[in-house]
Amino acid sequence: MRVVDADSHVDENEETWSYLDDSERWFAPHTVVLAKGEVSSGGSRYWHFVDGLLRERRIRDDKRTGTTLETRELLDVSARLRHMDQLGVDIHVIYPTAFLTALTSRPDVDAGLCRSYNRWLSRKCAESGGRLRWVAMIPYLNMKAALDEVEYAVEHGAAGVMKKGLECGFRVAGDPYFYPVYDRASELGLAVCIHAASGDPAVSYLVSKPFAGMFPQVMPVAAACSSLLAARVPQLFPKLRVGFIEAGASWVPYILDDYWARHDRQSVNDMMARGSLDTNRRTDLFKGSRFYVAYQVQEDLQYLLDLGLEDSLVIGTDYSHADQSADLNMLGTVKERARRGEVSETVVRKMLDENPSRLYGLAQQ
Repeated sequence: MRVVDADSHVDENEETWSYLDDSERWFAPHTVVLAKGEVSSGGSRYWHFVDGLLRERRIRDDKRTGTTLETRELLDVSARLRHMDQLGVDIHVIYPTAFLTALTSRPDVDAGLCRSYNRWLSRKCAESGGRLRWVAMIPYLNMKAALDEVEYAVEHGAAGVMKKGLECGFRVAGDPYFYPVYDRASELGLAVCIHAASGDPAVSYLVSKPFAGMFPQVMPVAAACSSLLAARVPQLFPKLRVGFIEAGASWVPYILDDYWARHDRQSVNDMMARGSLDTNRRTDLFKGSRFYVAYQVQEDLQYLLDLGLEDSLVIGTDYSHADQSADLNMLGTVKERARRGEVSETVVRKMLDENPSRLYGLAQQ
């Protein structure tokens, strides 16, 4: 069985922005460091200054994250691969760090930063022999540039394209504005990966606040799922695969309840025309919609399986980060549960290999 970490990260550095054109150099995030002894309300001394805005820059600690600077920033790709071997992981699917907040509201800045990031990360991953797979950043503020990056992504080995739950202000995931990306990504076989993140500059400042809780980054993931179902996006794009990443899976029962409540009300309204009331509670809604959701080990796995998610659950360690979603041993914990007979080996194989391989279009070995 191959082991796929469905959610790992890279920490950007100055090299990330080296692919900006000469006319775009001023787009590059500059690091602002508060004086020693001074910290923000969120406890950070390090900030990115981008397009006149300050966004917190996470400077990681080796001990707390269980990683090193070389592995976090891909300064040494071989070191990352060796660490993956130690953790028993075959493939890392890599998401960004800086882009988990909205860096700008300007289409030209957005396009330049995404383009530079994609070229930097694709080159780093190309050194890994297929073990590091990347998820491309898409500049949704400029649809032509967005579609150009989708094309670049598929030509350079990307496993998907990233999207925030709310993007371009407060546009929800089911907004037809995003359909050109959904259409092109699905035709090219790329997943659309909705990762916990803040997609609006006006809200992004909340991410560093200790009182912000789940709202800025996590809740929009669940809202995106509901929006895609309401807009019938799975039916509109029958080859599209969608991942919901780093928000856990415990929100799925609420989404299912809400979906079927809306479905039943519509059924009542249409009953006279249809002649009967369909109250069927399908448990394969996620599977049929080609939706995948990242499970976290503290959640009630059996409950989620009972909801029909056996073919939809993936697992990610949040590699390089140190928040509520991070656990370098998460994949090993699930395998150990199978050894103890707490969960079937079939389910574990699906979560660690088959499901993420389908989501990200990874060739089976």
